[in-house]
Amino acid sequence: MKCIIVDDEPLAIEILESYVSKIDQLEIAGTFRNAVTAFTFLQQNKIDLIFLDIQMPKLSGIDFLRTLKNPPKVIFTTAFRDYALDGFELEVVDYLLKPIPFERFLKAVAKVLHQPSAAAPAQKTEPSGSESFVYFKVDKKMIKTKMTDILYIESIKDYVKVKTSEKEIVTQQKISYLEESLPREQFLRIHRSFIVNVERIDAYSATDIEIGKHFIPIGRNYKTDVMKILARHAF
Repeated sequence: MKCIIVDDEPLAIEILESYVSKIDQLEIAGTFRNAVTAFTFLQQNKIDLIFLDIQMPKLSGIDFLRTLKNPPKVIFTTAFRDYALDGFELEVVDYLLKPIPFERFLKAVAKVLHQPSAAAPAQKTEPSGSESFVYFKVDKKMIKTKMTDILYIESIKDYVKVKTSEKEIVTQQKISYLEESLPREQFLRIHRSFIVNVERIDAYSATDIEIGKHFIPIGRNYKTDVMKILARHAF
């Protein structure tokens, strides 16, 4: 899988190059200090994956990605949390916050390697996430939970409450970590204290989201992006 790195920080490029070199399935086709030169390169070369910084001179990573008609898979690499919803809207594979630990990088790459190629013949598959699951640590046990069973996740200080269709799971975890780890095409941060499973939304308004009998508030700072994302599915 050929990839490029687009970042205006030489040290960030160096770190990502060292990480990529450890993955046999990845090959670096080029590194670029700005998005403009990367854009020119992409006009003449086929690339499978871009590691893309967001805040760069001349052209931001987000604006650059929007200029591409058929973009490769993209993993955002940034020092800023504020663009997570843009990443969701642009359907990037993952959103890595600097400084990026190798373990977190490896998890993001695994998502790319396990996604079917766009060039592969169409096959009948289960809906996205239908067979996916995650483990939550509760006391000394790891509780297996299907992604599709999760209704929403609520932050309670240093803990999160995972509400499923049948039970509640409380685990010591930061909601920001779960936001980075869960698939962005399925889970949406709508409030500083809430993440919802988009597939389980029954109704929504400008102030809250309804999932079954639960009414979950939409945070003021999240409202614009949440409405924009949900509107893509409205008729």
